[in-house]
Amino acid sequence: MPFLNLANQKIYYADSGTANSIPVVFIHGAAASHLVWGFQMRAVADIAHAIALDLPGHGRSDSPGRNTIDGYRDVILGLLDALKLERAVMVGHSMGGAVAQTLALAHPDRVAGLVLIGTGARLRVMPAILERVLSDVNQIAEIVVDNSYAATLDAGLRERAVAEFLACAPEITHGDFVACNTFDIMPRIGDIQSPTLLICGKEDKMAPPKFSKFLASKIVNAQLVLIDNAGHSVMIEQADQVNRALKEFVENIHR
Repeated sequence: MPFLNLANQKIYYADSGTANSIPVVFIHGAAASHLVWGFQMRAVADIAHAIALDLPGHGRSDSPGRNTIDGYRDVILGLLDALKLERAVMVGHSMGGAVAQTLALAHPDRVAGLVLIGTGARLRVMPAILERVLSDVNQIAEIVVDNSYAATLDAGLRERAVAEFLACAPEITHGDFVACNTFDIMPRIGDIQSPTLLICGKEDKMAPPKFSKFLASKIVNAQLVLIDNAGHSVMIEQADQVNRALKEFVENIHR
């Protein structure tokens, strides 16, 4: 099991593919872990060095977490340095997409390309979720999962999604939601120069398609892919479609 020591914290990451290929770093969203990227890690393994970490306090990584997007951004920068990666394609979902955007703005030389999935330039959190996650995390888990998938979600997957949300400690989840709620780079989004692929499920309630459309209108030459029958967890719900777009994008960056 590979771990890195970053800022005196043990950070877990999974990797696959060829070390000499283009690096692709996957950044999960709030209350999640590297496990959400299983389909995508396998999809790009033949063309890239795929790396998916557990952010601090998530999955197998040590606590504490962070309560700012910039704090998580610095963890990704530390990972790049520790693995001696000059540049990488950054793939971020939801909060992870916010982290990827801030990295592209602060350190454009480290970002070969951006894949932003179900995210936006601003990520406000429902007040009820933010206020009650510490006191009633079980109900909040139900609310978040109900808003994270398309209406066709089957009962088994829903039960597993709730369990995965609850696997993250409430104080870590609260910090994630605080980080999202204070994130706002709308005035700066046009400064991103990295090649960018935007992917969003058409039924996304957490970061609806209008968020991705705004990003596409501001980032130069951004490509937007909207996917049917998918909500916020589009990379799980419609993995094949996401993987095709992702792999084509990474191949173009590599060329």
